[in-house]
Amino acid sequence: MSEKNREGKRTARERMAVEREKQKAAEKRRRALIVGASVLCVLGLAAVVGVVAANSGGDEEKSEASGPVVAPSGALGKDGLAIPVGKEGAKATLTVWEDFRCPACKVFEQRYRSTLNELTGSGRLRVDYHLVTLIDNGMGGTGSRTAANAAACAQDAGKFAAYHDVLFDNQPPESDDAFADDAKLIDLAGKVDGLDTPAFRSCVEDGTHNSWVAKSHEAFRKSGFNGTPTVMFDGQNINQDPSMTPEKFKRMVQEANQGQ
Repeated sequence: MSEKNREGKRTARERMAVEREKQKAAEKRRRALIVGASVLCVLGLAAVVGVVAANSGGDEEKSEASGPVVAPSGALGKDGLAIPVGKEGAKATLTVWEDFRCPACKVFEQRYRSTLNELTGSGRLRVDYHLVTLIDNGMGGTGSRTAANAAACAQDAGKFAAYHDVLFDNQPPESDDAFADDAKLIDLAGKVDGLDTPAFRSCVEDGTHNSWVAKSHEAFRKSGFNGTPTVMFDGQNINQDPSMTPEKFKRMVQEANQGQ
Protein backbone atom coordinates (compact mmCIF):
# COMPACT_ATOMS: atom_id res chain seq x y z
CA MET A 1 0.00 0.00 0.00
CA SER A 2 1.39 3.36 -0.98
CA GLU A 3 2.17 6.02 1.60
CA LYS A 4 -0.50 8.22 0.03
CA ASN A 5 -3.24 5.57 0.53
CA ARG A 6 -2.22 4.97 4.15
CA GLU A 7 -2.37 8.71 4.85
CA GLY A 8 -5.83 8.92 3.27
CA LYS A 9 -7.18 6.10 5.44
CA ARG A 10 -5.66 7.65 8.60
CA THR A 11 -7.29 10.97 7.80
CA ALA A 12 -10.66 9.30 7.25
CA ARG A 13 -10.42 7.46 10.59
CA GLU A 14 -9.59 10.68 12.36
CA ARG A 15 -12.55 12.42 10.74
CA MET A 16 -14.82 9.58 11.84
CA ALA A 17 -13.43 9.73 15.40
CA VAL A 18 -14.04 13.47 15.56
CA GLU A 19 -17.59 13.00 14.24
CA ARG A 20 -18.29 10.30 16.88
CA GLU A 21 -17.08 12.65 19.62
CA LYS A 22 -19.36 15.38 18.30
CA GLN A 23 -22.30 12.97 18.31
CA LYS A 24 -21.52 11.88 21.89
CA ALA A 25 -21.33 15.51 23.03
CA ALA A 26 -24.62 16.32 21.32
CA GLU A 27 -26.31 13.32 22.92
CA LYS A 28 -24.96 14.32 26.35
CA ARG A 29 -26.34 17.84 25.93
CA ARG A 30 -29.71 16.46 24.79
CA ARG A 31 -29.96 14.21 27.87
CA ALA A 32 -29.01 17.09 30.17
CA LEU A 33 -31.74 19.24 28.66
CA ILE A 34 -34.32 16.46 29.11
CA VAL A 35 -33.33 15.94 32.76
CA GLY A 36 -33.31 19.68 33.41
CA ALA A 37 -36.73 20.12 31.87
CA SER A 38 -38.07 17.22 33.92
CA VAL A 39 -36.76 18.77 37.15
CA LEU A 40 -38.31 22.10 36.27
CA CYS A 41 -41.65 20.42 35.59
CA VAL A 42 -41.54 18.66 38.95
CA LEU A 43 -40.63 21.89 40.73
CA GLY A 44 -43.33 23.77 38.88
CA LEU A 45 -45.90 21.14 39.77
CA ALA A 46 -44.81 21.24 43.41
CA ALA A 47 -45.18 25.02 43.44
CA VAL A 48 -48.65 24.82 41.95
CA VAL A 49 -49.72 22.12 44.38
CA GLY A 50 -48.31 24.18 47.27
CA VAL A 51 -50.20 27.30 46.23
CA VAL A 52 -53.45 25.41 45.73
CA ALA A 53 -53.08 23.60 49.06
CA ALA A 54 -52.22 26.78 50.92
CA ASN A 55 -55.34 28.49 49.65
CA SER A 56 -57.83 25.66 49.66
CA GLY A 57 -58.25 24.21 53.14
CA GLY A 58 -59.33 20.86 51.70
CA ASP A 59 -62.44 18.79 52.17
CA GLU A 60 -60.75 16.65 54.80
CA GLU A 61 -59.97 19.64 57.01
CA LYS A 62 -63.52 20.96 56.65
CA SER A 63 -65.03 17.62 57.56
CA GLU A 64 -62.86 17.28 60.65
CA ALA A 65 -63.86 20.78 61.86
CA SER A 66 -67.56 20.53 61.12
CA GLY A 67 -68.87 20.76 64.69
CA PRO A 68 -70.45 23.82 66.33
CA VAL A 69 -68.36 26.99 66.42
CA VAL A 70 -67.37 27.51 70.04
CA ALA A 71 -65.45 30.75 70.58
CA PRO A 72 -63.03 30.80 73.52
CA SER A 73 -63.92 32.78 76.61
CA GLY A 74 -63.41 36.52 76.19
CA ALA A 75 -62.93 36.43 72.41
CA LEU A 76 -63.71 39.73 70.69
CA GLY A 77 -64.55 41.13 67.28
CA LYS A 78 -66.71 39.84 64.46
CA ASP A 79 -67.77 36.25 65.18
CA GLY A 80 -65.56 36.34 68.29
CA LEU A 81 -62.43 35.47 66.29
CA ALA A 82 -59.90 37.65 68.16
CA ILE A 83 -58.20 36.63 71.40
CA PRO A 84 -57.24 39.87 73.17
CA VAL A 85 -54.12 40.40 75.25
CA GLY A 86 -53.87 43.68 77.15
CA LYS A 87 -56.19 46.30 78.54
CA GLU A 88 -59.63 46.39 76.95
CA GLY A 89 -59.63 50.21 76.76
CA ALA A 90 -56.11 50.56 75.34
CA LYS A 91 -55.80 53.43 72.88
CA ALA A 92 -53.72 51.42 70.41
CA THR A 93 -54.53 48.00 68.96
CA LEU A 94 -52.25 45.59 67.13
CA THR A 95 -53.91 42.80 65.11
CA VAL A 96 -51.79 39.68 64.63
CA TRP A 97 -52.63 36.71 62.39
CA GLU A 98 -50.43 33.75 63.33
CA ASP A 99 -49.88 30.03 62.80
CA PHE A 100 -48.16 28.10 65.58
CA ARG A 101 -46.28 26.00 62.99
CA CYS A 102 -45.03 29.09 61.14
CA PRO A 103 -41.27 29.75 61.60
CA ALA A 104 -41.62 33.42 60.62
CA CYS A 105 -44.26 33.83 63.32
CA LYS A 106 -41.81 32.49 65.87
CA VAL A 107 -39.18 34.98 64.69
CA PHE A 108 -41.65 37.86 65.01
CA GLU A 109 -42.80 36.77 68.48
CA GLN A 110 -39.32 36.32 69.86
CA ARG A 111 -38.12 39.62 68.43
CA TYR A 112 -41.09 41.68 69.65
CA ARG A 113 -42.13 39.77 72.78
CA SER A 114 -40.53 41.98 75.41
CA THR A 115 -41.81 45.13 73.68
CA LEU A 116 -45.35 43.79 73.36
CA ASN A 117 -45.32 42.63 76.98
CA GLU A 118 -44.20 46.07 78.11
CA LEU A 119 -46.83 47.90 76.05
CA THR A 120 -49.73 45.59 76.95
CA GLY A 121 -48.66 45.50 80.59
CA SER A 122 -48.70 49.30 80.81
CA GLY A 123 -52.14 49.53 79.21
CA ARG A 124 -50.93 51.39 76.14
CA LEU A 125 -51.58 48.54 73.69
CA ARG A 126 -53.99 45.68 73.15
CA VAL A 127 -52.98 42.82 70.87
CA ASP A 128 -55.75 40.91 69.11
CA TYR A 129 -54.54 37.45 68.08
CA HIS A 130 -56.17 35.58 65.20
CA LEU A 131 -55.13 31.94 64.75
CA VAL A 132 -54.84 30.34 61.31
CA THR A 133 -53.86 27.01 59.75
CA LEU A 134 -51.77 28.04 56.76
CA ILE A 135 -49.00 25.47 57.33
CA ASP A 136 -51.45 22.58 57.72
CA ASN A 137 -52.98 23.48 54.38
CA GLY A 138 -49.61 23.84 52.64
CA MET A 139 -47.47 21.15 54.28
CA GLY A 140 -50.18 18.73 55.37
CA GLY A 141 -51.05 17.61 58.87
CA THR A 142 -53.20 19.13 61.61
CA GLY A 143 -50.66 20.65 64.01
CA SER A 144 -51.59 24.26 63.26
CA ARG A 145 -55.24 23.58 64.01
CA THR A 146 -54.60 21.39 67.04
CA ALA A 147 -52.21 23.90 68.58
CA ALA A 148 -54.64 26.76 67.88
CA ASN A 149 -57.42 24.78 69.56
CA ALA A 150 -55.17 24.18 72.57
CA ALA A 151 -54.33 27.90 72.72
CA ALA A 152 -58.06 28.68 72.68
CA CYS A 153 -58.49 26.17 75.53
CA ALA A 154 -55.77 28.06 77.40
CA GLN A 155 -57.75 31.26 76.79
CA ASP A 156 -60.75 29.60 78.48
CA ALA A 157 -58.49 29.12 81.50
CA GLY A 158 -57.17 32.69 81.38
CA LYS A 159 -53.71 31.46 80.38
CA PHE A 160 -53.54 32.27 76.67
CA ALA A 161 -50.58 34.67 76.67
CA ALA A 162 -48.29 32.38 78.65
CA TYR A 163 -49.24 29.25 76.68
CA HIS A 164 -48.96 31.14 73.38
CA ASP A 165 -45.33 31.93 74.25
CA VAL A 166 -44.64 28.33 75.32
CA LEU A 167 -45.92 27.02 71.98
CA PHE A 168 -43.62 29.30 70.00
CA ASP A 169 -40.66 28.57 72.27
CA ASN A 170 -41.18 24.85 71.62
CA GLN A 171 -42.16 25.06 67.95
CA PRO A 172 -41.08 21.98 65.97
CA PRO A 173 -39.51 22.26 62.50
CA GLU A 174 -42.04 23.39 59.90
CA SER A 175 -42.21 19.95 58.27
CA ASP A 176 -42.66 18.18 61.62
CA ASP A 177 -46.34 17.90 62.58
CA ALA A 178 -45.54 17.32 66.25
CA PHE A 179 -48.25 19.74 67.42
CA ALA A 180 -50.86 17.35 66.01
CA ASP A 181 -50.29 15.19 69.10
CA ASP A 182 -52.67 16.11 71.94
CA ALA A 183 -50.27 14.58 74.46
CA LYS A 184 -47.50 16.93 73.28
CA LEU A 185 -49.73 19.98 73.74
CA ILE A 186 -50.88 18.82 77.17
CA ASP A 187 -47.28 18.19 78.19
CA LEU A 188 -46.35 21.76 77.18
CA ALA A 189 -49.25 23.04 79.29
CA GLY A 190 -47.26 21.84 82.28
CA LYS A 191 -44.90 24.76 81.66
CA VAL A 192 -47.72 27.21 82.51
CA ASP A 193 -48.72 27.34 86.16
CA GLY A 194 -52.23 26.07 86.72
CA LEU A 195 -53.06 25.26 83.10
CA ASP A 196 -52.82 21.47 83.06
CA THR A 197 -56.26 20.69 84.48
CA PRO A 198 -58.93 18.12 83.59
CA ALA A 199 -60.94 20.87 81.89
CA PHE A 200 -57.99 21.90 79.72
CA ARG A 201 -57.18 18.29 78.82
CA SER A 202 -60.76 17.59 77.86
CA CYS A 203 -60.91 20.75 75.74
CA VAL A 204 -57.73 19.76 73.87
CA GLU A 205 -58.68 16.11 73.35
CA ASP A 206 -62.24 16.91 72.28
CA GLY A 207 -61.14 19.60 69.81
CA THR A 208 -63.67 21.93 71.40
CA HIS A 209 -62.58 24.96 69.36
CA ASN A 210 -61.64 23.23 66.08
CA SER A 211 -64.54 24.75 64.15
CA TRP A 212 -63.74 28.17 65.61
CA VAL A 213 -60.16 27.78 64.35
CA ALA A 214 -61.47 26.84 60.90
CA LYS A 215 -63.69 29.93 60.91
CA SER A 216 -60.74 32.09 61.92
CA HIS A 217 -58.66 30.72 59.04
CA GLU A 218 -61.54 31.32 56.63
CA ALA A 219 -61.67 34.96 57.78
CA PHE A 220 -57.92 35.21 57.13
CA ARG A 221 -58.35 33.84 53.61
CA LYS A 222 -61.29 36.12 52.81
CA SER A 223 -59.33 39.14 54.03
CA GLY A 224 -56.89 38.60 51.17
CA PHE A 225 -53.87 38.02 53.39
CA ASN A 226 -51.36 35.59 51.94
CA GLY A 227 -48.78 34.99 54.62
CA THR A 228 -48.12 34.77 58.33
CA PRO A 229 -47.45 36.61 60.44
CA THR A 230 -49.70 39.39 59.21
CA VAL A 231 -49.30 42.20 61.74
CA MET A 232 -51.67 45.10 61.26
CA PHE A 233 -51.30 48.47 62.97
CA ASP A 234 -53.15 51.57 61.85
CA GLY A 235 -54.15 49.86 58.60
CA GLN A 236 -50.66 48.72 57.60
CA ASN A 237 -48.89 45.37 57.81
CA ILE A 238 -45.85 46.48 59.79
CA ASN A 239 -44.21 43.07 59.32
CA GLN A 240 -43.69 44.01 55.65
CA ASP A 241 -41.87 47.22 56.57
CA PRO A 242 -38.11 46.49 56.37
CA SER A 243 -37.38 49.54 58.50
CA MET A 244 -39.61 48.38 61.37
CA THR A 245 -37.97 47.56 64.70
CA PRO A 246 -39.35 47.00 68.20
CA GLU A 247 -38.10 50.45 69.13
CA LYS A 248 -39.80 52.10 66.16
CA PHE A 249 -43.05 50.28 66.90
CA LYS A 250 -42.86 51.38 70.52
CA ARG A 251 -42.61 55.00 69.39
CA MET A 252 -45.63 54.51 67.10
CA VAL A 253 -47.70 53.23 70.01
CA GLN A 254 -46.57 56.13 72.19
CA GLU A 255 -47.59 58.60 69.48
CA ALA A 256 -50.97 56.88 69.14
CA ASN A 257 -51.53 57.25 72.88
CA GLN A 258 -50.54 60.93 72.85
CA GLY A 259 -52.78 61.69 69.91
CA GLN A 260 -55.99 60.47 71.56
